[in-house]
Amino acid sequence: MAINSSPAAPAAEPKRALPAPSGQIRQNLSELDDRELLALAGSLPRSSERRAAARDLLVSRHRALVQSCVRQYSHVPESAEDLTQVGYVGLLKAINNFDPAFGCSLTSYAMPYIVGEIKRHFRDKRWQVHVERPLQELVLHVREATGRLTQQLGHTPTDAELASDLGVRDADIRDARQAELVLQPRSLDEPAGPQASTLRLADLLGEEDPRLEHKLGMRAIATHWGELPAREQKILILSFFGGMTQTQIGQQLGLSQMQVSRLLARALGYLRPLLTGMPAAPVRPGPAAVATGNGSVTPQFRR
Repeated sequence: MAINSSPAAPAAEPKRALPAPSGQIRQNLSELDDRELLALAGSLPRSSERRAAARDLLVSRHRALVQSCVRQYSHVPESAEDLTQVGYVGLLKAINNFDPAFGCSLTSYAMPYIVGEIKRHFRDKRWQVHVERPLQELVLHVREATGRLTQQLGHTPTDAELASDLGVRDADIRDARQAELVLQPRSLDEPAGPQASTLRLADLLGEEDPRLEHKLGMRAIATHWGELPAREQKILILSFFGGMTQTQIGQQLGLSQMQVSRLLARALGYLRPLLTGMPAAPVRPGPAAVATGNGSVTPQFRR
């Protein structure tokens, strides 16, 4: 007897629940207060959409706090939009690190995070050249104290008032003001005046003036001329008054150009410290002509 058997029907696969849209998740969480959202964000894995939605809700609820912290720096050239983004980074750090055992609100807990992140941005991201960390921090303290004392005193505080408030020296305040200029560098190619012109800032900068170098050399020579050996005096006369090159001087005195260059540098190197108050020159092996009481000239070796 043949038995006709039909193949068994495949078992029905269990239906998978589709994840709720992120907007729906956020709507479901909107009725929770800050502590409940913080507890939820702290208990869920980082990949959880509910955790992300809880953090987004907390950020949106505390936008005003971030904007309030940013307004403290309205006097700086940094754009408010950039500082707001930095402030949100600080707010997210506060949300991630918040512990209900602290017994405080998220607002009071997050404010130091937001302000600290903004200060860190100023300290680490905006300096165009290297400035020591204590001086960077003093610049920020001076800014904060300037705004606060302006409201208290009714006028812009002086350096002495700032120094007294911050417990530093007047010179430290001046150093901080100089360092702050680094935060606002200017291009040498920008126009020198408010109106567009072909004159650039680079056109107004000075350059090395050979006449100043000549002036310094002449003053040194006049002050301590008698202390030089006769040969170095002759070289200086031919160089400064005769306008001769080192090669020409060497040909006239029977010296090489290298010897003339070395003697000229030694003479000026000896004279300039005496004029400018720099440390004394090292031992000079050459003889110097010193006048004696009877009018004769006696060569001596000078240290």
